[in-house]
Amino acid sequence: MSLGLVRALQVIEKKSNDIVVTWTTFHNTHESTVEYGVDYMNKRASGKATVFKDGAYHAGSEYGWSELFFFHVPPQGTQWPVRAAIYGDMGNKNARSLSYLQDETERGNFDLILHVGDFAYNMHDDNGRRGDQFMRQIQPIAALVPYMTCPGNHEAFHNFSNYKARFSMPGTTEGMFYSFDLGPVHFVSISTEYYYFYKKYGTDPLYNQFHWLEKELAKADKNRAEHPWIVLMGHRPMYCSNKDDVEDCSDELTRVGVPRIGLGLETMLKQYAVDLVIWAHEHSYERSWPLFNSTVYNGTKEEPYRNPRAPVHIITGSAGCQEDHDPFFMDLKGKVIDSFWLIKDKLSFNMP
Repeated sequence: MSLGLVRALQVIEKKSNDIVVTWTTFHNTHESTVEYGVDYMNKRASGKATVFKDGAYHAGSEYGWSELFFFHVPPQGTQWPVRAAIYGDMGNKNARSLSYLQDETERGNFDLILHVGDFAYNMHDDNGRRGDQFMRQIQPIAALVPYMTCPGNHEAFHNFSNYKARFSMPGTTEGMFYSFDLGPVHFVSISTEYYYFYKKYGTDPLYNQFHWLEKELAKADKNRAEHPWIVLMGHRPMYCSNKDDVEDCSDELTRVGVPRIGLGLETMLKQYAVDLVIWAHEHSYERSWPLFNSTVYNGTKEEPYRNPRAPVHIITGSAGCQEDHDPFFMDLKGKVIDSFWLIKDKLSFNMP
């Protein structure tokens, strides 16, 4: 048995610190149950979903149980710092970051994980067995903290069927696009792949996501007093500079829109003052100045990230996979190679 993921941070009963547990069995067990509790496991639930509080749990049936897992529900309210591990492009082989992530998660240093697309390379391979192996590999992380995801190009097989079946995100779009609140941050996850597979899977998802996102960001922008930060994640970047990926770095469909259809997202991100945009796809790390329409909108020359006038873009696709890293990769064995503070003295950079 492989326990699936503590995924969640769904707004259930209008609270942003509820947790949903999902799990996977590889055979028909006839019964599949979660036993859980705070001080001891004195509660039991079966079915597709259940909500429960801080404590411990295991999953299984009379035929066998998983090991015991523990987790902590995030604090209530918004006045606390969110600690996230953020990465994309992690395979079931050469996942160089996996041991560091497991160690830091078990030490309690993360409140959640954001996996920004591309899993296992590929989850559908060998009739899905590679995906099964990958889920077992991330279980030591995903069973302890919420593991939030978005789809990448490596999930596109059979209309993203493996991704949709394995990850249960908030909302009703099978994890393709959704949002959630955690502390002072409103997180938004989108599928950039709608812009690259519309000829194969149709344009309806592209339109649906675009109109949903416009309403979502407008609502979030009005709710700055409660959640002053808006962070958006998607797989393929709007900007990148890797010289070995000229095609990827010049293909800007999510930024400017697709031919004869449009629906570019960059204007919307600036209009609703998204603070930070997180991408992957490139197997490297990059940090941009505040950018809009390929133009720098720094706060000031001396403090570019204080009161910026456009979103800041981060690429973090170097978790490690079969395709290796991009040429300017350097491995410092877990040491911090870059840091910056994003500071604002007003709720939104569009405010006077």
